[in-house]
Amino acid sequence: MPENLLAIDNGTQSVRALVFDPHGNLLYKSRVPIEPYYSTAPGLAEQDPEVFWKAVCEACQNLWAQGVDKSSIAAVSLTTQRSTLINVDKDGKPLRPAIHWLDQRRTEGVKPLGGLWGAAFKLAGASETVAYLQAEAEGNWLQKHQPEIWAATHKYLFLSGYLTFRLVGKFVDSVGCQVGYVPFDYKKQTWEASWGWKWQAVPMDKALLPELVPVASRLGEITPGAADVTGLPAGLPLIAAAADKATEVLGAGCLEAHIGCLSYGTTATINTTHKKYIEVIPLIPPYPAAVPGQYSFEIQIYRGYWMVTWFKQEFGLREQGLAEAQGIEPEALFDDLVRTVPPGADGLVLQPYWSPGLVFPGPEARGAIIGFSDVTTRAHIYRAILEGLAYALREGAERTAKRSGEPVTELRVAGGGSQSEAAMQLTADVFGLPASRPHVYEASGLGAAIDAAVGIGVQPDFPTAIRQMTRVRDTFEPEAKVHERYDELYHGVYKQMYKRLQPLYQIMRKK
Repeated sequence: MPENLLAIDNGTQSVRALVFDPHGNLLYKSRVPIEPYYSTAPGLAEQDPEVFWKAVCEACQNLWAQGVDKSSIAAVSLTTQRSTLINVDKDGKPLRPAIHWLDQRRTEGVKPLGGLWGAAFKLAGASETVAYLQAEAEGNWLQKHQPEIWAATHKYLFLSGYLTFRLVGKFVDSVGCQVGYVPFDYKKQTWEASWGWKWQAVPMDKALLPELVPVASRLGEITPGAADVTGLPAGLPLIAAAADKATEVLGAGCLEAHIGCLSYGTTATINTTHKKYIEVIPLIPPYPAAVPGQYSFEIQIYRGYWMVTWFKQEFGLREQGLAEAQGIEPEALFDDLVRTVPPGADGLVLQPYWSPGLVFPGPEARGAIIGFSDVTTRAHIYRAILEGLAYALREGAERTAKRSGEPVTELRVAGGGSQSEAAMQLTADVFGLPASRPHVYEASGLGAAIDAAVGIGVQPDFPTAIRQMTRVRDTFEPEAKVHERYDELYHGVYKQMYKRLQPLYQIMRKK
């Protein structure tokens, strides 16, 4: 009887097809790099949806070329980057390029909410937050700037819904993938009720949206047409997973509220999984978890580990050149760079809000570095970046704990940055908590495989699946004296920076 699980993970940089066994061991992996997006004007980020689909097909075909036995696979699941949107016609053909999640277009001058909702938000002091959401909503931009596309749209889909249609031939998507500016009720995990304020904020016909299926339920079966181009067996069940951050949390084994899952990716996040709906930040809902009916509390540092990439491009050419000459990964040399500077970077402290958030810390936010001295080097700046991100995520963890009543007592760290031992030790020291890495780097793919395993009955339930399919690879324990130094800088400097700089940020925001 087939027991292996195939997870398709469409991330920002690549598409991976991953085969796991029922114990969470990664048996086969195929990775197809993709160009994340192209830009035709400043701030725009788009991509041909066919790029994603072709990469899915190629990644699957590469598995069969490796000798994967198709008959061993019990089910397939899909996880994707969040908030990438695609307009399609009644045949599922894209009407325009996908609007990528990194796109920064905004729609100014959207009509504010009126009536009782408008009055309620004004009374609550939340009008600016709602206006921000309206300006950020891609649907509002399309209706204003490309009304002919909007009028021709049969379905308005996230990337997950588009790829699901290509695989099973139905306009259906997982509840766990609904993260973005659409009229979705995050508490009830279904489309907003007809009287809800989100239909005013982002007006659209409900018929434009796909049917929603709970996590770990069947979305459909692989069609003969999809089987021809992917090599997946026709009739293989596609089981609903969740968006990539949520499946990463699950794959890292973070099913309990006291375990914080840090994701050191393009967007750095801290997530905890809860059974109760709580808005850690007012009007910013917890996202659907990769477990049915549960919630993922998330604090984001937008473009978090992008800052590491930025540093390497701007200041790390020496290490990259040496690594290429020595035939080693450049990360090892960057870890050595971090270790040349003491914890606390000789007083250099960085605030990592180089792209503002909605209300955390605030739409006016900017990045800042203070504490330069005559000993400061590029190594200090690199260490300050890593420390600043850890400080910001610690602040997020404390905010979540205050609202939920569930303190974080241990950490799992996933994403590209987790491969740095220096970053792992630094994280443990800043938080004063043990920080562990999952046993596989492909944590988001494993989370999707866990959803498939429970959905198809290979595992009886999620607690059992977590015990059977997840474990830690290694753990970094905090060093008491180093944590004491970080605690001093965190409370005495880092947490004071934003409120002191905020008035200046507000002046800078005025153009």
